[in-house]
Amino acid sequence: MGTKKVAVIGAGASGLPSIRHGLLYGADVTCFEASDDVGGLWRYKSHETNESSVMKTTVINTSKEMTAYSDFPPQENLANFMHNNEMLNYLKAYAEHHGLMKHIKLRHRVLNIERSQNYEKDGTWKVTYQNPEGKTLEDIFDGVLVCSGHHAIPHWPTPFPGQNEFKGRIVHSHSYKDHKGYEDKVVVVVGIGNSGIDVAVEQSRIAKQVYLVTRRGTWLIPKLETRGLPFDVIMNTRFFSLYKLFPQSLLNSLVEYRINQRVDHDLYGLKPAHRVFSAHPSLNDELPNRIANGTVRIKPNIKKFDGYSIHFEDGSVIPHVDEVVMSTGFSFEFDLIEKGKLVPVTENEVDLFKYMFPVATSDHNSLCIIGLIQPFGSIMPVSEQQSRVFFANLFSGNHIIPRKSQMSEDVVNKKEAMAQQFVKSRRHTIQVDYIPYMDELAELIGCQVPILKTLLTDPILGLRLFFGPNAGYCYRLAGPHTWQGARNAILTIDQRVRKATTSKPEPTNYTIPLLISTLILFAIIFFSM
Repeated sequence: MGTKKVAVIGAGASGLPSIRHGLLYGADVTCFEASDDVGGLWRYKSHETNESSVMKTTVINTSKEMTAYSDFPPQENLANFMHNNEMLNYLKAYAEHHGLMKHIKLRHRVLNIERSQNYEKDGTWKVTYQNPEGKTLEDIFDGVLVCSGHHAIPHWPTPFPGQNEFKGRIVHSHSYKDHKGYEDKVVVVVGIGNSGIDVAVEQSRIAKQVYLVTRRGTWLIPKLETRGLPFDVIMNTRFFSLYKLFPQSLLNSLVEYRINQRVDHDLYGLKPAHRVFSAHPSLNDELPNRIANGTVRIKPNIKKFDGYSIHFEDGSVIPHVDEVVMSTGFSFEFDLIEKGKLVPVTENEVDLFKYMFPVATSDHNSLCIIGLIQPFGSIMPVSEQQSRVFFANLFSGNHIIPRKSQMSEDVVNKKEAMAQQFVKSRRHTIQVDYIPYMDELAELIGCQVPILKTLLTDPILGLRLFFGPNAGYCYRLAGPHTWQGARNAILTIDQRVRKATTSKPEPTNYTIPLLISTLILFAIIFFSM
């Protein structure tokens, strides 16, 4: 197909692998990054900003092995759940290792993306941007990957009665940086997603009292599972994914029972009306302890604000509140692309094939959105897989993505499936199951995990592919641009997990105890039916 000139918008966790795989295909890649450094969300910003940002104390919710890119295993000594500084260093090391920095234009802000005059003929796009000197320029590209993330626009729900007259301070979690200034204050945190829980837990150590407000409750999933291993190393396996063969109600009951054996959600005021697989989980190991020692108290939805006081739907009142942190999620939009007309968004709902390609541009599929998903797992290997789909399709002459009618059908089917499984919410519009979705993309690329073949030719690896964690490395064993280090990376996952917490040199093979514990689980399911 010849050299393709491609633009990547954003040099964060989705933009960096997009550059990498564009280069693997031989594309002429230019990445536009509005800020003065790479890292996106994971680059902590102490100042108020319109960019996405983490809290100073944020750690990743998925383990390092399940977060890693497919050809760049994390160092052994990195924590299993990395602090944002470690995460940023990993991203920078990835960019340095693969020579990505020379393709990134820092302090170059994209102003507009639109179909070029020759789009109908060649599928090209015109990108208008501003350079560091403030000069507006434009260029034509054969393809565009928009990697701008979806955690930059704070969502403010309809104000509660009296909220605008509240005498304390109200901020969104997007603006919350650290605990400073909250010492000895009475703090109300609204929202029990991951950000809300993180804020409440942090505040509980220095505030006078913290109240965590939830409308519907949540199922709290611990990050550490059996033997203190990362939950996703155990749960995101091919073998464990066989749970889908069992009735959903039975599976919900079994998982809820296990969760309640750790922390009785009814006793701790957390139990929701919905089932555990009907909402995105909240991941935290510390909240139950903070509730138990009284530094965090759970409250139902707010009824009204009144001066400094807040009234709740159960009739209770906090007479004096100093600070309110609204952890009410984020909105996303794509006004950058033809003023939002090409990819319209309503209440965080958007029509994209595989959450990537606008159906309206199915004639070329030369523009896509990367990273607009909320997986049961890490977003980074999923974003990388999406970028592989884009370049495989671009260099095939648009022969990988199906016809427009099939794209539309896929969009509808995914919306219907989501509506059947999840509680209706702005939070559940881009939800994907990690392994099934990765496999969908792998089928388009042609890099399916070769389990059956490998069981015959390389039994040790084959067993790991089935019983071990389905990390990104698994998708570099076959298909275009295989990676020679994939086999070793897969077989040494346990070693790197172990080295994060102990300096003892002898590795422990968790495959056998994992197999035994999983067989016991399925035996329980079988005899419960």
